[in-house]
Amino acid sequence: MAPAISISLNDSSDVTDFVIKQGHGVKGLSERGIKSLPEQYIQPLEERLMTRIEPQESIPVIDMSKWDDAQVTNSICDAAEKWGFFQVVNHGVPLQVLDDVKKATYGFFGLSAAEKIKYSKENSSSNNVRFGTSFTPQVEKALEWKDYLSLFYVSDEEAAALWPPVCKDQILEYMKSSKFLIDHLLQVLMKRLNVNEIDETKQSLLTGSVRTNINYYPICPNPELTVGVGRHSDVSTLTVLLQDNVGGLYVRGNEGEDSWIHVPPINGAIVINIGDALQILSNGRYRSVEHRVTANGSSNRISVPIFVNPRPQDMIGPLPETLANGEKPIYKQVLYSDYVKHFFRKAHDGKKTVDFAKFTN
Repeated sequence: MAPAISISLNDSSDVTDFVIKQGHGVKGLSERGIKSLPEQYIQPLEERLMTRIEPQESIPVIDMSKWDDAQVTNSICDAAEKWGFFQVVNHGVPLQVLDDVKKATYGFFGLSAAEKIKYSKENSSSNNVRFGTSFTPQVEKALEWKDYLSLFYVSDEEAAALWPPVCKDQILEYMKSSKFLIDHLLQVLMKRLNVNEIDETKQSLLTGSVRTNINYYPICPNPELTVGVGRHSDVSTLTVLLQDNVGGLYVRGNEGEDSWIHVPPINGAIVINIGDALQILSNGRYRSVEHRVTANGSSNRISVPIFVNPRPQDMIGPLPETLANGEKPIYKQVLYSDYVKHFFRKAHDGKKTVDFAKFTN
């Protein structure tokens, strides 16, 4: 049983101190059995309502067992153009690796607050290792019901030295086991853009840096009043997402602004999201997917995304091959680190970040 603590849910500073400064996160609030949602987590009505839920039948699920089959490669590119995401099965990542990283995620979030807070922004020995809650609490009008650990990969040596021992080996194995899948998907997607050879420069733009998050969405007392993650698209090239069997991931549909589709968990499947960087590199041919996560009133949920990105020092803009036929560039050249900083300076706001790279009249 959790120890009794004195915390006033009507005092926002009291809640902030408990959740953020003491490192308990929203998991700590949930485990105290709170009966109502603290007011700083209550989202505006327009952020929590999804007025139009579309059927799931048309969600692309791609069997990768025949990697080079023309039907498979066409399905990948078609999904990237129309949907901005797809699920893959028979993808080559061992199921044991996926199970191990899920267990390791629960292992990290099962640590005490004192153990987790060592990795917070204020205490972590590296900016590449970060434990936190919500998205960017200092700029958000309403907080999201999520805790996370973010790990920017530099080398195996740094990971061994700085990543939490309870989960570092499993996350590294998940990243390494996903590399063939990532490389193959990008080769397929590049070929449709008439990029037939991925040289060192393009490889950097596509996969120059990698970050992995482990996310924890605890049981919420009033899930209808808040969100697990607000509306956004990823700033990555690709996001490789492992979700558990709880559900709650929604993507923006193709049937209008209020159209949302639940992405049902499939045992052993991985969700692939197209990120903003690939939308920009493809001059808009591939589109990043706007997505969100609902809060849950009865089950804890975890997810583990791998974000594959350009390097911070790379300039991103439409690849020359996308303009070879005289197509006008939609996006200008921007420094990737500037793009990412712009993303993290504000609360989640749908796909507005991509406007940062657009040409303006």
